[in-house]
Amino acid sequence: MLHPIPDNALESRHPAVTPMAFVRAILLAYERRGLSPAAALDAAQIAPGIVNDKASRITALQMEVLSGFAMRELDDEGLGWFGRRLPWGSYGMLARASLSAPTLGLALARWCRHHALITDDIGLQLQSGNNRCQLAVSEHRDLGELREFCLVSVLRNALGLASWFIDSRLPVVSAQFPFPAPPHADAYRVLFGGKVVFDAPHAAVELDTRYLELPLKRDETAMQQMLQRALPLMVRKYRRDRLLVQRVRQILAGTPDAMHSARTLADELHVSTRTLHRQLKEEGASLQTLKDEMRRGKAIELLNRTDRPIKQVAQAAGFAGEKSFIRAFRAWTGHSPAEYRKYARGAMPPSNA
Repeated sequence: MLHPIPDNALESRHPAVTPMAFVRAILLAYERRGLSPAAALDAAQIAPGIVNDKASRITALQMEVLSGFAMRELDDEGLGWFGRRLPWGSYGMLARASLSAPTLGLALARWCRHHALITDDIGLQLQSGNNRCQLAVSEHRDLGELREFCLVSVLRNALGLASWFIDSRLPVVSAQFPFPAPPHADAYRVLFGGKVVFDAPHAAVELDTRYLELPLKRDETAMQQMLQRALPLMVRKYRRDRLLVQRVRQILAGTPDAMHSARTLADELHVSTRTLHRQLKEEGASLQTLKDEMRRGKAIELLNRTDRPIKQVAQAAGFAGEKSFIRAFRAWTGHSPAEYRKYARGAMPPSNA
């Protein structure tokens, strides 16, 4: 069994955002088996008296301990979702079957295909387009009272494993669910990020296709270690994002004349400003460096290919004024924009451009 949570573990760094509805779903699985959930609740430090309080929330750490305890005690990694139990190790078997795939896209495709081997109550499909792909769940039977918990958990499990495979956060562009918005709908933004839609045709998450092209970073040794404590991947968001720099560049390039701030970029990327700065630093970049890179490239392109006045070039490159643009351009190239344009139109090119 999992060890109970230490008394000093429930600090502010573990905010309580997981809805009590998911706790009640686990307790329903116990009830259907005729077993008591008392030991599981005690291990997760969840007071039985608050279970029916719809306003109460638990932390990701509590959910991790409760789920793990229940999976072992019930010998069911599906926690009652499906018509037959999924013995402990079922999802580990699926993970191993995908480990040899060269890219995340192929690994997820295998995961979807092999999931049908452990249950036929649902199906998973990975559908790719030009810029977006969708990981969708189809329901083959009535999932009853556990429907919400099942669909949320299956998608979170797939996202957690996929993030681990490529050692990167896998940002969700949008998530959709085929039921009305529950009272705890605000928790979905925390669980998935991005846009959340209810009353949709089916459950699915939409992802940036570029992540599917990333190679897997893990081997069998890493797999053995991960499976000893896999649940945090399913209930907590992965920290690192290997494509964050590319995504920031894409946003900056798409609207170069906008006054992008760390807050607006963080909101669009569905991360905090602190996380944005930290992850950029981990990738050897900074927001200011990326802004300068984009502005410099845009300015040089316009100076070379158009006859726009310097003031218009400055605006198109994202500068509030012409003077600040000239100062920045001189720092980048050693020349003013006008001098650079003259050299580019026939004179000797600037030595440090």
